[in-house]
Amino acid sequence: MASFSRVALFGGVYNNHFALAAAIADARRRGCEKLFCLGDLGAFGPHPDNVFPLLIENDVETMQGNYDHSIGHDLPDCQCGYTDPADNYYARLSYQYTYRNTSPKWRPWLAALPKQIRFDMPAENGRPLRVLCCHGSPRKTNEFLWESTTPTHLLEKFADQYSADIIVATHTGLPWTRRLSNDRLFVNCGVLGRPPNDGTTKVGYTILDAAGPALATYVPLEYDHHTLAAEMKAQDLPGPFIETVLTGWWTTCLEILPTKERARGKY
Repeated sequence: MASFSRVALFGGVYNNHFALAAAIADARRRGCEKLFCLGDLGAFGPHPDNVFPLLIENDVETMQGNYDHSIGHDLPDCQCGYTDPADNYYARLSYQYTYRNTSPKWRPWLAALPKQIRFDMPAENGRPLRVLCCHGSPRKTNEFLWESTTPTHLLEKFADQYSADIIVATHTGLPWTRRLSNDRLFVNCGVLGRPPNDGTTKVGYTILDAAGPALATYVPLEYDHHTLAAEMKAQDLPGPFIETVLTGWWTTCLEILPTKERARGKY
């Protein structure tokens, strides 16, 4: 098992190649020895083909999210896990754009991405920390694990069942962490694709540092969101998507949010 002391974890890219490039550079400046991407490379933003070379050329170890599985296997929808008609309406628009604009040459690569990533980190007691990276949850790619509604006993069960000291997920778009028993940890690393519904234009990623004061640190990230918004407009992507990039408030895919998470936003 590979072992790393300081790593960067990127959640859903959502075609935001500007944020991905900024995150790679920022993580390198912060001394991360390995970079990981937890899937959902497409959705929401423009020009999906700009994302894949950035990951490959910068040796970002990448796993498969629901979007990547769908594009790679020529499926008719994103398998995002939404149930509300309003959420699914915008999910369909996003998926159809990404599918049309992903070159066929990339589909075998997307289809072959692993569904999980595992590695170790050193610990003070000498026993390595076992890290499991998944997309939604260890048991289901498109499972939404929200901070306000996910019981700790479920996360404990995952840690036991999947032999992990640290579980890292994404999918929801909202970063959070929770300490578990026996010094274990659950981390939602956030996403690079759009702001975390907080009224700022920053996105973010998470650093795991075995020697740091905090094992997991969320890193807010500035990037060229104005140029991203201009590209989105030129590609005729939905106006509400562009509004989110420019304001930091989610305007779509809101119905899936639990009450507490939705109350933090504008809409």
